[in-house]
Amino acid sequence: MPYTEILALCMIGAFFMMLLAGVPVAVCLGVTGFAFGYMGFGSMLFTLMPARIFGVVTNYTLLALPLFIFMGIMLEKSRIAEDLLDVIGFAMGGLRGGMALAIILVGVLMGAASGVVGATVVTMGLIALGPVLNRGYNVGVASGVICASGTLGQIIPPSLVLILLADIMGESVGTLFAAALFPGLLLSGLFVAYVLILGFVSPNTLPAIPLVEREAMPRGELAAKLIKVVLPPIALIVLVLGSIIGGVAAPTEAASMGAFGSILLALLARRLNFSILKMAVRGAFVTSAMVFLILIFAQPFGLAFRGLGGEHLVQSAFSGVPGGMEGQIFFLMLLLFVLGFFLEWIEISYIALPLFLPIFLQSGADMAWIAILVAMNLQTSFLTPPFGWALFFLKGVAPPTVKTSDIYKGVLPFIGIQLIGLSLVYFFPGLATWLPQAIGW
Repeated sequence: MPYTEILALCMIGAFFMMLLAGVPVAVCLGVTGFAFGYMGFGSMLFTLMPARIFGVVTNYTLLALPLFIFMGIMLEKSRIAEDLLDVIGFAMGGLRGGMALAIILVGVLMGAASGVVGATVVTMGLIALGPVLNRGYNVGVASGVICASGTLGQIIPPSLVLILLADIMGESVGTLFAAALFPGLLLSGLFVAYVLILGFVSPNTLPAIPLVEREAMPRGELAAKLIKVVLPPIALIVLVLGSIIGGVAAPTEAASMGAFGSILLALLARRLNFSILKMAVRGAFVTSAMVFLILIFAQPFGLAFRGLGGEHLVQSAFSGVPGGMEGQIFFLMLLLFVLGFFLEWIEISYIALPLFLPIFLQSGADMAWIAILVAMNLQTSFLTPPFGWALFFLKGVAPPTVKTSDIYKGVLPFIGIQLIGLSLVYFFPGLATWLPQAIGW
């Protein structure tokens, strides 16, 4: 094995060692990339670095990231999700598992309105976990529903994952948004079906809201609240997604409309003030800075790994996987799923994924379909113990009586459901490819 390829393998090992030692991801990427790249080729390897970093910070499509993040934080801080959960929960409270169904629907709406997992999980954990536990819900089931529903924003557009995957895979953001629409709704439907079946099989784990409590709100008042509370977020979603998928606006332009729309929703709800606006702007800046710092330091890492021959090494090993392209896709899905136990989705996207893309490009695979398979797989990384971020988000706001083991047990069925959804999209590619083809993308 050539000396440079040995350095490439050592670079990967050093990266994981630093990561397990608690060093921030961006620092791990930058240090290992510069150190091993310099050992292999000296400073000459990094002559293109300024141009690559300039390309990241001036990427027009990536400008949508802070705008969508602002949109999600504004909806969280203005308590729009709280109103949605309250009204939809009462409307569906007569069903066994009605509150769980309301949580899933709010997860769909919040995911389609913002795409920020942390904001959705924390918001629903704060406003829903206590009430559903007080109504007799099983702790694990309640925790699992909240965590899983919060992750729907990673596959239902607009999604931060899809925006970054579009940049990595060379596809348009609109194409991936259109391709993800039906798989996202399919996954939401599988969650709903699981809750309905569980409510029928084990009604004690998902009891209905008592009739006396539901009758406290007249039907006319409930209908008026549904229109007032649910219609504005749906209108915002149609405005943002419809303009992107319909080709009316670029993703960045649609994101700016969404950010402005979230301000209008807060204003209509009479909850807009300087403090909320300041928190939303600050939160969007902090989160965006973290994402862009990782993107910037991923450039020396990727340049060094390719320069040292690591990409050729990986592709040679990958091409030896039996089963042709189907076997290679299965191997990639398995690898991403395992990495999701230990790494965040953004690390997986910018470190592992680019190494395998040339093989699928050469084989003529539909890259939009591959991107949706990857996005659904990465979604499980938010739920898989021990480092699933949704688990940490919920534990941080859960009552002391909710144990970490309860949350871990609660998400296991939903991880299985996500894998079922992933399998359906794999065996029926039309779920992801039909809409982009119908639109003409």
